[in-house]
Amino acid sequence: MSNKIPNLIEELKSLTLLEAAELVSEIEKVFGVDTSISVSTANMSLASTPVAAVVEAVEEKTQFDVILDSVPADKKIAILKIVRNVTGLGLKESKDIVDNVPKVLKESISKEESETIKKEIEAAGGKILLK
Repeated sequence: MSNKIPNLIEELKSLTLLEAAELVSEIEKVFGVDTSISVSTANMSLASTPVAAVVEAVEEKTQFDVILDSVPADKKIAILKIVRNVTGLGLKESKDIVDNVPKVLKESISKEESETIKKEIEAAGGKILLK
């Protein structure tokens, strides 16, 4: 077996995201392939699959889940107020979330909204996970 393919793979691993995006553009031009087609499309040729995988790796995540990870005992009331405000839940439901961490506060929200919630909770002393 030729060493060409393993050498190419090693070189591809060392590319930055910008270089990978430029590579994808050049491959599209040279080979006349469209990387916007989903990898799961039945009629996609095997030759274009790695290109599509590179494009997917470059795409940025846009939807986040905000998870309340921990709440210090002395900060529960402040965090409870923020949880009520963020979720729109009542006092009892919000208290259940704060008392039983980790719990999901919001699902599938924008990056901006998730960052705002994270800053508020962390300023009050709690810990947030974004997934």
